[in-house]
Amino acid sequence: MSDAPLLYKVYNNTAYLTINREKQRNSISLEVMNLFEKYLDEAENSEDVRVIHITGAGDRTFCSGADLGGSMMDKDGKPGGLLKYANLLKRITGFPKPTVARVNGYCLGGGMGIMLACDIVISRDDAKFGTPEVNVGLFPMMIGALIFRNVPKKKAMEMILLGEKLNAEQAIDMGLITRAVSCEKLDGEVETILKSLILKSPIGMRIGKQAFYEVADMPFEDALDLLSKKLLDIISTEDAVEGITAFIEKRKPVFKGR
Repeated sequence: MSDAPLLYKVYNNTAYLTINREKQRNSISLEVMNLFEKYLDEAENSEDVRVIHITGAGDRTFCSGADLGGSMMDKDGKPGGLLKYANLLKRITGFPKPTVARVNGYCLGGGMGIMLACDIVISRDDAKFGTPEVNVGLFPMMIGALIFRNVPKKKAMEMILLGEKLNAEQAIDMGLITRAVSCEKLDGEVETILKSLILKSPIGMRIGKQAFYEVADMPFEDALDLLSKKLLDIISTEDAVEGITAFIEKRKPVFKGR
């Protein structure tokens, strides 16, 4: 296995990104974020990639958050990593292709942000989640933007202010993750979802994801107007014609992303 801090490979229409800092509990460094930016650009521009898969190396930690040892700092000592991390969360959240997080262990702090930025989150049922920043005199600022879009305010504040770790069942109840399965079933569950996603219309999902992202904070009437327009955009695609034709002909559609 490469010693690069972020691994990237494309297989079966899926881009696999793996935070490869197992000895550092897969913490986020400047180099990790720079590579995320590079590989996400490659994945977006590749017609071979239809789905993004994000995980951590090993079987103990998905991501433990920021590298508090100092590698979040620029060479001149300025905290440029904070802005890079905020941009990474924006990039993943607004990514035009489906994103799936495979949570293979502890998911803490900044790791929660990466996880929550993904569309679908499949976790081991013995994984632990939390925002422990308050325990070292900090606060989960940037990831708060995602936490409060996924979790009711009172439950979110309890998690943030107490800094305690949650189990997978609690994470599901709060809306942090999609589903939890046993360690033995994790890879199979994730691959089933990936295989299903690559069969969907790439352009339909791209337009749909972009629309939902845009209307997140819109007034109700404005949201409906924009979504109506976006639906017309989807209907006009070749994939939509293929999908409807395949349904009438009782066969599986073959989507080409046009």
